[in-house]
Amino acid sequence: MDNDNKTIDIKAYLDQDERKDLLRLLTAGSVDDGKSTLIGRLLFDSKKIYEDQLVALERDSKRMGNAGDHIDYALLLDGLKAEREQGITIDVAYRYFSTNRRKFIIADTPGHEQYTRNMITGGSTANLAIILVDARLGVITQTRRHTFLVSLLGIKHVVLAVNKMDLVDFSQERFDTIATEYRQFVEPLGIPDVNCIPLSALEGDNVVERSGRTPWYKGQPLLDFLETVHIGNDHNFTDFRYPVQYVLRPNQDFRGFSGKVASGIVRKGDTVMALPSGKTSKVKSIVTYDGELDYAFPPQSVTLTLEDEIDVSRGEMLVRPDNRPMIGRDFEAMLVWMDEETMDMRKSFFIKQTTNLSRARVERIRYKVDVNTMERLSAENGKLDDASVPMRLNQIARVRITTAKELFFDPYPKNKACGAFVLIDPISNNTSAVGMIIDQVDTANRTDDDMPTISLSRLGIDPKHREAIETALRELDRQGMAVRLTE
Repeated sequence: MDNDNKTIDIKAYLDQDERKDLLRLLTAGSVDDGKSTLIGRLLFDSKKIYEDQLVALERDSKRMGNAGDHIDYALLLDGLKAEREQGITIDVAYRYFSTNRRKFIIADTPGHEQYTRNMITGGSTANLAIILVDARLGVITQTRRHTFLVSLLGIKHVVLAVNKMDLVDFSQERFDTIATEYRQFVEPLGIPDVNCIPLSALEGDNVVERSGRTPWYKGQPLLDFLETVHIGNDHNFTDFRYPVQYVLRPNQDFRGFSGKVASGIVRKGDTVMALPSGKTSKVKSIVTYDGELDYAFPPQSVTLTLEDEIDVSRGEMLVRPDNRPMIGRDFEAMLVWMDEETMDMRKSFFIKQTTNLSRARVERIRYKVDVNTMERLSAENGKLDDASVPMRLNQIARVRITTAKELFFDPYPKNKACGAFVLIDPISNNTSAVGMIIDQVDTANRTDDDMPTISLSRLGIDPKHREAIETALRELDRQGMAVRLTE
């Protein structure tokens, strides 16, 4: 009987653990602000470190730690030899842990400007960002840069962790000054939820338990806040988008379309439209491994069957007939260059957006962004000699992109799943860039300056054949592929 009760208890525990929601978060900050130390302390104080890990941590702290007589909790995250030698974070380190209320995946991202791409990678799936500042230094250039990158990624929840409060005698005045300056900076970036917490990662103040050394702070300690912050509304439940990943046909009696619900809610009986064909049908069933559902929502992976036999393939999308995404081959986006190789404006890339794959070209660089000052650098304001200056590693720019076939997308701030994409080098297969779509380009009102230029002489074409070429280009123009000629 006791064994049966134990079995029931274990099953109940596992069922409860399965129902916990997941919070993905990243940490960012300047060198020595204490990012890795904070996460290590969070794991240690919440009793999420195994005994053998603790023994190894104490041994390594004495041998190569940078925390004096204290345990160097940063060694839990900084696993690379170069990181331990220099006492800095270079690559993204992921750590998983859970409490009684929530599961967490933490991405410890590097603070150096030359590792901007690492931070973008770590933050691409995050719901929340913890940005650390040294209480002695306050808001500095790196703080602004990281906050800008967080806003670019569409992260809605930010915690400003004012660390090393023990080195300023837990001064309320110092904390209030930093918090006020940061809130003034964040306001134009449009981040909806900003919280400031005074703490000492090394000594544990306000990390898991409220500290008696900050009686003036009335807010929650960090872990308590992370356990209770509401992220349910971060998903777009309004615009139904279902990119088809796979057509499931196990036998002649079943034909379903598998994929992940990118946004919105779908119910049995709903009328849906297939893009790009425009054909409509009704949802017959919503199938999962555990059985059928009455409805599905993001980020669930399901298989939809339809009442009618309509042709739908991988890369196409199911939407509501009265709520469609943007459809087009031209759009503007914020692009983060990830490749060691400098951008070649003449190169054609693969673009991966939702489950769609196409060829794409970067037609024009509107402006680059100085990530330290957030200043726009363009030919128009005299900050760049040429707006087409190619992008280099870790640079960010607003660009115009043209694809070989139509894509179905939403602006990134509205729908992250359908507004994000990657550019892939067709030769090396490296991820050359990641991007966030801003808006569609209206090709009907495109000016000459917006059009890519084809030079006849550069292509080795005799100008006497210009008339025939122009006839062909008029046909391209009719299809939305406008270009102009030069001699």
